Amino acid sequence: MYIYNITTNIEASEEKKWLDWMHQTHIPEMLATGKFMSAKMCKVLVKEDMGGVTYSVQYSVENLEILKTYYETDATQLKNKANSKFAGKFVYFETEMQLIDKQFNATN
Repeated sequence: MYIYNITTNIEASEEKKWLDWMHQTHIPEMLATGKFMSAKMCKVLVKEDMGGVTYSVQYSVENLEILKTYYETDATQLKNKANSKFAGKFVYFETEMQLIDKQFNATN
């Protein structure tokens, strides 16, 4: 399994609006592409020198071929929606990761 991670720093004044949009629109649209199995959003608990608030959204994907298809068929349109809605209010970077191991606490 692979993880497509998008880390975003959003201006504090836009945080609530962006979070609402992510929960109600963007993440559901990403999952609706049929390419991702799940999504997990985390707040990054580091104070940024540049200000703003940072979040990481991790989309699980079965293999790199599916991720490549996402880039070819869906990525531009979905990124353009974010860029037009929050232009100049955020920066982001993408990371592709391969899941090597997953362990659980046996007492839970």
